[in-house]
Amino acid sequence: MANGFDPAKGTRLEPRIAELVARRDRALGPSYRLFYDEPVALASASGLELLGIDGRTYLDAYNNVPVIGHSHPAVTAAVSAQLQTLNTHTRYLTESILDYSERLLGHFPASLERITYTCTGSEAVDLAVRIARHRTGRRGLIISEHAYHGTTVTAAGMSPSLGPNNPLGPDVVTIPSIDTATTPPDQVGAKLAEDVRAAAALLEESGAGVAAVVFDSIFSSDGVQTHPLGFLQPAEAVVRELGALWIADEVQPGFGRTGTWWGFERHGIVPDLVVLGKPMGNGMPIAAVVGTVDAQASFGAEVRYFNTFAGNPVSIAAATAVLDVIEGDELVAHAATMGTRLLDGLQELVRSHESAQHARGAGLFAALDLGTPTTPDPELAARVVNGMRQAGVLISASGPSAASLKIRPPLPISPAQCDQIVETIDAVLTELEGTR
Repeated sequence: MANGFDPAKGTRLEPRIAELVARRDRALGPSYRLFYDEPVALASASGLELLGIDGRTYLDAYNNVPVIGHSHPAVTAAVSAQLQTLNTHTRYLTESILDYSERLLGHFPASLERITYTCTGSEAVDLAVRIARHRTGRRGLIISEHAYHGTTVTAAGMSPSLGPNNPLGPDVVTIPSIDTATTPPDQVGAKLAEDVRAAAALLEESGAGVAAVVFDSIFSSDGVQTHPLGFLQPAEAVVRELGALWIADEVQPGFGRTGTWWGFERHGIVPDLVVLGKPMGNGMPIAAVVGTVDAQASFGAEVRYFNTFAGNPVSIAAATAVLDVIEGDELVAHAATMGTRLLDGLQELVRSHESAQHARGAGLFAALDLGTPTTPDPELAARVVNGMRQAGVLISASGPSAASLKIRPPLPISPAQCDQIVETIDAVLTELEGTR
């Protein structure tokens, strides 16, 4: 796991932190992981700032769940009011879910016109795969080789980034991770399409056929691959030839993060199914599958889907508040503006540091590759991530080699906070390069 706490390293922890780690190990399941060489213990959060139990303040430049900022008063008020009024499931008629759905669909292409709610992005991925397999009568799935799509049996089986001991599911084929830093821009789309075609041939040969291609629209776990614009179009054309479905996983790039409402918009494609999750409720559990009638009709007619807590009025209230803030504060445009500022700063680091190789980004989703022109340096990336944690800025690492800094702050970031991220990377890299 990139940026994971490893107790075997013997990091000396403050007594209170060590006690919490020990209690956690005794009480919680052994599959959990913590971030950073020295885990961060939190007491509260507001906006982009996290307050540690030690009184230290951290700038959150990583978490996309609180898309409108931590502890947002609009979400707090909406959830509190709804909890005092009604909370039930979707087998009763409630108006709020319809009001929200109609508003949300207004941000999608017209053909994406129906929503089915789940509680988590993992559940939404699982449901989208079920729909695709039912619609096509085929089983095969094509994903990228370092993808992350969730934690259900199906979604984990499509998440090779969970590590070598997490087996892929049956009828799942990977394509090589895209590397837009080293692939000429005019070849990125063609290579992706060629790889999808080759994976499809394997699935046809096995008898599974291709039900769907499932891509995170910004390839977050594959190192954040953002450009050139439109590079998904040739692969989409292959999917259409195959009669398969395109499932856009928007759990990470969605809700304005890329400077557009949805990551797939940047590439000029229209998926058959779109998966939403994490930022949808700013921390309240709500997720969804949005899709065309054609993709969903046979599944809807022949299979019942019910999820007790999905689309409940309290979660819908949170999601409505998030939509209110994104629209009212014009956060999509703000993400585009601040993203340009952030990326400009990262590109300056490439010019000033020999270990900084390539910067890329779309809105407030950015990456910086570390190493040499020919060799990624995951150890340096880990040291930078932990050095920034010590300096009070929280980021992580990504990519097949875990050598890409992954930067993904909440959308209401200020210009000064953008500059703080870049200045902190600059300072940490300067120090580390001086000790090598």
